[in-house]
Amino acid sequence: MSETAAAPRTAAPRPPCRGPADALVLAARSARLSARTVDALLTSLILPVMLMLLFVYLFGGAIDTGTDYVTYVVPGVLVLCAGFGAAGTAVGVSNDMTEGVVDRFRSLDVSGTSLLAGHVAASMARNTAATAVVFAVAFLIGFRPQAGGPAWVAAVGILAAYVLAFSWLSAAVGLLARSAEAANGFTFLVLFLPYPSSAFVPVETMPDWMHGFAENQPATHVIEALRGLLLDQPAGDAAWWALAWCAGLLAASVAAAALLFRHRTA
Repeated sequence: MSETAAAPRTAAPRPPCRGPADALVLAARSARLSARTVDALLTSLILPVMLMLLFVYLFGGAIDTGTDYVTYVVPGVLVLCAGFGAAGTAVGVSNDMTEGVVDRFRSLDVSGTSLLAGHVAASMARNTAATAVVFAVAFLIGFRPQAGGPAWVAAVGILAAYVLAFSWLSAAVGLLARSAEAANGFTFLVLFLPYPSSAFVPVETMPDWMHGFAENQPATHVIEALRGLLLDQPAGDAAWWALAWCAGLLAASVAAAALLFRHRTA
């Protein structure tokens, strides 16, 4: 009796360039998870609107900005909304790391970059919805932008760059945190950032010792750029500073996320 040696089996090669496709699939997964946590989703949609209404109707009459307060405050609320929505990425990434989800995806040969990019893409989608809600309510209470087509494109681009940079920063924080509760603390820091800026009051009205930080932090540059573009007002070089801050934060955050992911999954 003759025996025929079976040919050794080899694993099917993974199709090339699957990274973008994996990121889209994982972005859809993150979006579905966000839809299931109704309380967090409603908070991200309603909190910025409540803060805008609070400042406009309770404090707006006491704050002199040289224009209608709703006109002044909306760009700051947009940045507040963007930062708060982006910070939620930290909790999602931390949950995946602590619940063993990452290990299951890695067994399917899904890269860490695709996993993190999926969370970031879902953050961009959530922020798009939240920004649309803020704009709709702002129009209802009297906000009237004066921007033309190119200015609108520039404003949307700057806001998207801010969300993208802080989403990747949040992803890095989620990898650094050892629990979802610790990652959630980052939300408070990002939510606080627009307050010592020109979001709600002119920087000139703040104490002298605060001017240096308030004038040169990323939120102020983004807010001043949005204010100038949406209201068709001169904003100096705020747009370039805003883009420079976003590019720097994005580059540093992507590099940090890559290093932290390798360290946590080694």
